[in-house]
Amino acid sequence: MTGLRYVYAVCRPFGTPLQAQLTGVAGDPPRTLTHHGLVAVVSHVPERDFAEEPLHAHLEDLDWLTETARAHQGVIDALTTVTTPLPLRLGTVFHDDSGVRTMMEAREESFRQTLDRLEGRVEWGVKVYAESEPQESPRPAQKPASGRDYLRQRRMQTRSHEETWQKAESFSTRLHEELSAFAEDARLHPPQNPALSKATGRNVLNAAYLVPRAHSEEFVELVDRTKGELPGMRVELTGPWAAYSFAGEAT
Repeated sequence: MTGLRYVYAVCRPFGTPLQAQLTGVAGDPPRTLTHHGLVAVVSHVPERDFAEEPLHAHLEDLDWLTETARAHQGVIDALTTVTTPLPLRLGTVFHDDSGVRTMMEAREESFRQTLDRLEGRVEWGVKVYAESEPQESPRPAQKPASGRDYLRQRRMQTRSHEETWQKAESFSTRLHEELSAFAEDARLHPPQNPALSKATGRNVLNAAYLVPRAHSEEFVELVDRTKGELPGMRVELTGPWAAYSFAGEAT
């Protein structure tokens, strides 16, 4: 089959086959390409969509991007069940198999070192939301009798909001320290934009934790124990994922 080569991940050889019905980006089943004891997981994609110019244009198309990201993630998830993949960036494309092998040769040492560090480990994501988002101009509970009363009510509302965020930040800091002490490594990501994530509340913690697969159950229990600990705080756990946040330059 002709076309460009889309690369999902690099990993070590694995004996368990991927599920037969798995399809990748643009509907093509992924296959493996071996070079110097490393394996690239690739599929064929059409030039009309994945050559440099059309790909750049597609990345501005949210529907196309969502569909492509879902297919990419599906392959990564399937790989995570059978091996420890080193995910590459969405939209990593080469002209042919030779181009993929050249890339693997150039980055072989880095790939091996990162795979050694990630072997047998998965990524868990933890987000904390403060569910009571203050309004910009809250309406007073009672009509103020004077300008002085109005200012007093505003000060009380501001103080209440500040206390809410201080509690949220204190809770998140303590949780992150506790989870980081259990995990082998941790990354703090910027708070999610609510307009993009559609999540309610204010995101006060957005973190990733690198955990040995064998210790994942204990990590999940550790997170679960914090849920409901502080009223108004919502703790969300996602994973296990391939270790995107800890793959270094390979992402």
